[in-house]
Amino acid sequence: MEQLHTEIKKLIIDALYLEDMSVDDIETDAPLFGEGLGLDSIDALELGLAIKKQYSVVIDADDTQTREHFASVANLAKYISANKA
Repeated sequence: MEQLHTEIKKLIIDALYLEDMSVDDIETDAPLFGEGLGLDSIDALELGLAIKKQYSVVIDADDTQTREHFASVANLAKYISANKA
């Protein structure tokens, strides 16, 4: 799972053009939105597209669990692991 966490952190940096950040700057359990990394809804859309492209996993924007899936890198990793083709 650690490798997937690192991959997701790299994906966040690349997909959202966060050139001034490194993998070590993103905490696995820290919130991605608001107080944590400070992402917004546009970032969520971009990240969702990148996850779909990279892992062939779709995170449905209308799903009531979507906010929980995007809560942290750890949550994204769990969701991707459970739904990867």
